[in-house]
Amino acid sequence: MTRPASSVHMDQNPLLAIALMSSAMLIVPVMDIIAKYLSADLPPLEVTFGRFFFQFLICLVLAAVTGRVTGLRGHHPLINYLRGIFLAAASLCFFTAVKFMSVATAISIFFVEPMVLTILAALILKEQVGIRRIAAILVGLAGAIIILRPNLAEIGLVSLLPVATAFLFSFYLLLNRLYPVTDGLLTIQFSAGLSGSLLLGAALLAANVAGFEDMTFVMPSGGQTGFLALIGLISFAAHGLVVAAFQRGSASLLAPLQYIEIVSATLFGYLVFSDFPDGPTWLGIALIVGSGLYITYRERKVKSAAAG
Repeated sequence: MTRPASSVHMDQNPLLAIALMSSAMLIVPVMDIIAKYLSADLPPLEVTFGRFFFQFLICLVLAAVTGRVTGLRGHHPLINYLRGIFLAAASLCFFTAVKFMSVATAISIFFVEPMVLTILAALILKEQVGIRRIAAILVGLAGAIIILRPNLAEIGLVSLLPVATAFLFSFYLLLNRLYPVTDGLLTIQFSAGLSGSLLLGAALLAANVAGFEDMTFVMPSGGQTGFLALIGLISFAAHGLVVAAFQRGSASLLAPLQYIEIVSATLFGYLVFSDFPDGPTWLGIALIVGSGLYITYRERKVKSAAAG
């Protein structure tokens, strides 16, 4: 769940852009693996709060060290905070999902996001979607159904949380289309950390007051606190790598590299939890990845035709 949120462009360097994007996709699942590990003892709501709270602290410290505290407000703070709310809600859904299912499976289902974004852009932004992209959407959704079927039977509706994550993240991306980002990376990350911390902190407080057992705050140990801080650091670093990549390479070049995340999630999930996707899951992944790549290709063709 890491996409660029910066409109600043530098000299194009495709090889460096590929290296930066690939590095980001390799480390993002580490954050999800840690979240799954922590969720055995801590509520996912608390884990998600820790992720945004420590991201907020990291940004605040960096701003103080570099003398950029006054710039943290940004040009459009309300929009920036709304972006953070969408990200916080999406992260909560995803971290809750990985408590009950493998990280690789959850990420694979989440990658229906390009299909969801295409549908929402057509409905909300009135973007034209041709029959080819509609067919690709149906193929991708078929792949998601193949992955979801056994999970629905085993763990119930919680297996739909990666789909909810995809919808929330798509709204975040739609917001970026409606209000292009004009602030720097540090400001965007600070705004997301602050708004996410406030939203999730309030939810955590309300859950404790209401006595919701699965959301009750648990005092983390020193080691668990360190892991929560590490999640915040990985989130900050991965987002920075993605932004740096998109500043140096085109979206059409870099978008397909996001699927490296499935490979790294499978590897780390197997090494840590002995989780490995079965045959039908791999078939579903192939359909989702194939449809996502085709949608990216068609969007590039449409934009090229419009520009020409």
